Amino acid sequence: MAQLDGLLSSGKISSTKLTKAYLERIQALNSRGPALNAVRSINPDAMKEAAAADKARRGKGPHSPLLGIPVMVKDNIDVAGMPTTAGSVALADSYPAKDAPIVAQFRKAGAVIIGKANLTEFANYLTSGMPGGYSSLGGQVLNASDTSQTPSGSSAGSGVAASIGFATVTVGTETSGSILSPAYASSVVGIKPTVGLASRTGIVPIAASQDTAGPLTRTVADAAATLTALDGRDPADPATAANPLVGHDFSRDLSTTALRGARIGVVAGQIPAAGTDNRALWDAAVTALKAQGATLVDVTLDTSGRPSTVLSYEFKRDLNAYLARLPKKAPMKSLADIIAYNNAHAGAALKFGQVNALNSEAKDLGADSADTAAYKTSRAQDLADSKDRIDAVMKDDNLTALLFANSGSAGIGAKAGYPSISVPAGYQAANRRPFSISFLGQAWSEPTLVGYAHDYEQATKLRRPPTVINPAPYRCTSLTSLGDSCAP
Repeated sequence: MAQLDGLLSSGKISSTKLTKAYLERIQALNSRGPALNAVRSINPDAMKEAAAADKARRGKGPHSPLLGIPVMVKDNIDVAGMPTTAGSVALADSYPAKDAPIVAQFRKAGAVIIGKANLTEFANYLTSGMPGGYSSLGGQVLNASDTSQTPSGSSAGSGVAASIGFATVTVGTETSGSILSPAYASSVVGIKPTVGLASRTGIVPIAASQDTAGPLTRTVADAAATLTALDGRDPADPATAANPLVGHDFSRDLSTTALRGARIGVVAGQIPAAGTDNRALWDAAVTALKAQGATLVDVTLDTSGRPSTVLSYEFKRDLNAYLARLPKKAPMKSLADIIAYNNAHAGAALKFGQVNALNSEAKDLGADSADTAAYKTSRAQDLADSKDRIDAVMKDDNLTALLFANSGSAGIGAKAGYPSISVPAGYQAANRRPFSISFLGQAWSEPTLVGYAHDYEQATKLRRPPTVINPAPYRCTSLTSLGDSCAP
């Protein structure tokens, strides 16, 4: 992003030309060529927004590094003038009244909302057994680095779009692993922030206890700039009231010396098995962290959890609240309406069923109900199994972060509401499939985690684009010269 900002400021490129180039790339690779299907819809006003950014850049005074930069958001985030579908045929014509606050913040910074990314339907909470990246409205997202592998969910389209360059940066959402897992699967950087750092208003929810939006980008620097734009306080989202990082510029946390003196816990049971490609990559990552000055401490942390009703209970509660805020002409008013629509259009809507939706709808949300009592017990247990365990091990060993392989921090971090950042850490020798490491910290430790991730990234520089890792799908596209071996 910094390079593009410099080119835009110097006049060597315009936002209009940049946005057009991204749109042409999407056209070449999203539904044509390898047909990655990572983009669900294009903002019809993208070129107008780019032209406005070019005009603003010609003005005097400082500007945001996002001015004129194309941003793609997951299609469960409200953008005025575009439907917010969550990948559901039931919401194909569901238009919000206005931008979600995080989108409004991007617009204030002068970013171009280029389009919306495909996703696993209802952020992978409609049912169980649905493939990562599948939705009844959007179809199946393909992994740009290996189309035989899952792009993972639920921010699958955001991860793939970031990896293949359909926008400068992308935004996903996570309830439990839906940023970290696609980041690992697509070999990009993903930040799952502390719950409350970014507003969730105007985002189709699963559960307010765990939901958050976050960046998926090709570099830690881009993720830091995107996180700065997402950061804020929203009166409609009580979780943001406690955010001590409002106004923080995470780009200032980028450092190539951040790991000096760091004490990072290596979680027993999260280390890849000996003799595997992943273990070799893990060992190389550990060596690099130590070389940068980090002290690695072996720790025991129980990452298991007990059966919980939190997501099932909150899905009905929070989805109904989101739908109630939509304009009167919105097609769906409640989870019950969506279930009924899906039943009436089962051929299109229910390839994998809707078992989670049915279980959630059955919950009695009354203040004195047995379901409410069970929910409160589950929520308390979730915090004991996550936040309390993390806090204890970090205090006992005087740790500044915890280290995991791939998206291993997702479950326990999600229940705690704590931040994690995933960074590419190489590719398996046998098949070039990606490997990542992730740093988990306590609430509001994003500045520390961003510093660690950037330090490691710059010391190793291991990420490679999908066209290098997996060149075959791109051979007969506009990205390469068409030869006689390509079908007409």
